[in-house]
Amino acid sequence: MILERPSSSRGRVHAGWLDARHTFSFGSYHDPDWMGFGALRVINEDRISGGGGFAPHRHANMEIVTMLLDGALAHRDSTGAEGVIRPGELQWMSAGHGVEHSEFNASKTAPAHLLQIWIQPDRLNAQPAYAQRAFDPVERLGRWALLAAPDGADGALPIRQQASLRAARLDPGQALACALDRGRRYWLHVATGDVTEGERVLAAGDALGFAREAGELQLRGSGQTTAEVLLFDLPA
Repeated sequence: MILERPSSSRGRVHAGWLDARHTFSFGSYHDPDWMGFGALRVINEDRISGGGGFAPHRHANMEIVTMLLDGALAHRDSTGAEGVIRPGELQWMSAGHGVEHSEFNASKTAPAHLLQIWIQPDRLNAQPAYAQRAFDPVERLGRWALLAAPDGADGALPIRQQASLRAARLDPGQALACALDRGRRYWLHVATGDVTEGERVLAAGDALGFAREAGELQLRGSGQTTAEVLLFDLPA
């Protein structure tokens, strides 16, 4: 089974400093047909105006991964962790038994553009944890690079779930494949640019879900610029 989630069908929240698009139900956007995909619960694409941000709020029992596409995001949480995330960096916050944090555009004038991803953990009420890591985009040009993996396997950012996140950058015409295991779920999200998957044409924000599908994912960069795609490998 292959699910198609065009960018244009996502939920949208536009509230002054925030312009957000939600792949799955989140906050005031609710669609019973899109409550998540297996352990993958949230993919929010947020554009935050200069000076804007999320005041302190609380999370529990969720793995939260933030990826900056443009600009910079300042973060602080109740464990004492704080920092600024920039393009090429990913931040992981495991909310565990509960954590309070805030996120604000690190610039008073320039916008920030980011993806925030929530994955349900495979254990409850663990100790909250935090990590931030830079990944060289050159390392994923024309190939898959592991960004997040169970408990930080193979040098990736850690997550508390039997899931992984890979990313690849494709120049126009550049091809890349990935084998699909029928015993797993996969979610492909186009972060930037344009790609084709077989006969499908996908633009930034478009996504495909693969459940009980065996075979091979066949991607090719299209359009005029380098595309970046994210692939989530999830428990069935």
